[in-house]
Amino acid sequence: MTGLLADPWFFAAAVPAVILVGLSKGGFGGGVGFVGVPLMALVVSPLQAAAILLPIMVLMDVVSLWSWRGNYHRGTLASMLPGSLVGIGVGWLTASLVTADAVRFIIGLVAISFVGRWLWTLARHGASHVASPNRWLAAFWGVVSGFTSFVAHLGGPPFQIYALPLKLDPRVFTGTSVIFFAVTNAVKLVPYTALGQFDTANLAASLTLAPLAPIATLAGAWLVRRMRPEIFYPFTYGTVALIALKLIHDGLSEVVR
Repeated sequence: MTGLLADPWFFAAAVPAVILVGLSKGGFGGGVGFVGVPLMALVVSPLQAAAILLPIMVLMDVVSLWSWRGNYHRGTLASMLPGSLVGIGVGWLTASLVTADAVRFIIGLVAISFVGRWLWTLARHGASHVASPNRWLAAFWGVVSGFTSFVAHLGGPPFQIYALPLKLDPRVFTGTSVIFFAVTNAVKLVPYTALGQFDTANLAASLTLAPLAPIATLAGAWLVRRMRPEIFYPFTYGTVALIALKLIHDGLSEVVR
């Protein structure tokens, strides 16, 4: 492990990865934090990258919970969180069967279709269209988010597919997302520990990178608080589209390799 911490290439990949994840955890850039694992996977295995990032993400969640305290949508959380726990369980049971690349490709296709639907709705009904809450859809996307979060830390796009069309106030949307993923990530610690991912080497790397977590997270929260809804939502949909295209590209690259 000394070799990893002494390797400048590890920090060249890990530092920007943690900063991007932190900005996303603070609410800025939608699910742009998905690049954390792929960036770190340039120097360590994807599974090790996910294991190193998870304790850091839990620390970020604590900072985010404080930053966005009092901002949440109770109905969305009540409908989605039980599904997320089911999704984590499915991910744990199928950990040896499902590849992260397959998950990336599928989520990329779903997310780009979601953005396309938003553009179609925008063209037909304008920006004022608001979706109605639907507990069955919420439960479904909660399961998908919990599963993809467990497999590849990719729970953001499925959560956004359900929550973004509700057009919540940006602060309420962000605070709801923060609580949802704080619970999801905390629960993920149990199966990750059972699978033996938190060895001394990975925890030492997490501890070394941890000081960046609160700084990046607070910076993300600061930026979101200064964004108007008419900027926040197009910006977030745009980042989802970019993320979806990157996920599709990464998934296809592994298939044809």
